[in-house]
Amino acid sequence: MGNSGVNACLLLKARGAEVRATDSGDSPAIRDASKKLENRGIRVETGRHTEDFIKGSSLVIVSPGVEDDSPAMKWAVRYGIPVIGEMELGYRFCKGRIIGITGTNGKSTVATLIGEVLKDAGLDAVVCGNIGNSLCGEIPRIKEETWVVLEVSSFQLERIEKFRPHIAVILNIRDDHMDRYAKFTDYFNEKLKIFSNQDKNDFLILNKDAEELKGLDKKTRSKTLFYSRRENANTVYEMKLKGLHNVENVLASSTAAMLAGVNESSIKRTVANFRGLAHRFETVDTIGGVEYIDDSKGTTVDSTYRALESCERPVILIAGGKDKHSDYGAVKEIARRKVKRLILIGEAAGAIRKALSSAVAMEDAKDVDDAVLQARDAGVSGDIVLLSPMCSSFDMFSSYKERGEVFKSAVRRLEEGARVQGPGARRA
Repeated sequence: MGNSGVNACLLLKARGAEVRATDSGDSPAIRDASKKLENRGIRVETGRHTEDFIKGSSLVIVSPGVEDDSPAMKWAVRYGIPVIGEMELGYRFCKGRIIGITGTNGKSTVATLIGEVLKDAGLDAVVCGNIGNSLCGEIPRIKEETWVVLEVSSFQLERIEKFRPHIAVILNIRDDHMDRYAKFTDYFNEKLKIFSNQDKNDFLILNKDAEELKGLDKKTRSKTLFYSRRENANTVYEMKLKGLHNVENVLASSTAAMLAGVNESSIKRTVANFRGLAHRFETVDTIGGVEYIDDSKGTTVDSTYRALESCERPVILIAGGKDKHSDYGAVKEIARRKVKRLILIGEAAGAIRKALSSAVAMEDAKDVDDAVLQARDAGVSGDIVLLSPMCSSFDMFSSYKERGEVFKSAVRRLEEGARVQGPGARRA
């Protein structure tokens, strides 16, 4: 009964299908969604899945968060009912041309930037998918001339059949979601499905600097284009975005936009004015010479590595959250070089401590507010306090956005305290 499920129901109902919706959860948001669907004549089941509710269906549409071991999926298999994902359903009704972006890190920034570039060039464009509204929810406004800029997750790719973006972009594929996949290769192979249905008339854009993507141009029928920060760093446009990883994001976005017909001067103008997205290596404030950066969207080990790579001054790192069974040791060497203190939060604190205790001094905090206070006390002018958790937020928050807002609020309280108490009072 989330965004994907509700929009899939409404799309099918509008096309004349008899629709039923089932959600094992039961919350105020789910109950509100249920009322919305019931008012459209859609039968709803909440708080459980039942066999009779699945039985007799001709097609099952699955939201990205539903795993194969769900009872509903087992009943679908038992009764031989075809199963597809919400994105696949949206694709079957989509009249526009799709630019699909996937990868472990950078998807939202690239999707948003491509959308801005296309719109600024006067093209009809909609940004959707794993960012914002689902594809099914945008179908009513998509026309043949529309460019659909679609952020695509591995979960969404698990249940595709015909899905075929005209332009596919793979930014990187790094360790992530090991709480869902048995091994990395399972996750890796799901990502590759983004180009599995492409042909010679389509395009695949790959990050040439990503070792794990080497050789993929030999596995696709589409035309392959590469971008490289190492080879093209001097040609990157003027940009407000911070961080080396954002050079890659701009190169990927520019390549896709050019394929969509946007000229270079138009791309340059949009890139120069693009400020990036909230909670993605975003400076919140500088207090007492210490810069506070919100990278709450840094939910993977690799994203935190990239954030640290972009820091040229000593870092006090706040990390932790819901453990996705990632290899935290992958940041050990860069942490040894760049992190002066690590402050741990959330359920993954123990796993991170075990992986990094020999590399950096660390301490525990009870929550984000406590972590910010500890960071203030440890920091001196010239330091960076970086929230980049390496983990999802669901042990303590509803989303990475809420976690980032809590961090920002804590920093603002520091700033207010420093303003009230005056210079020299940073350490209360």
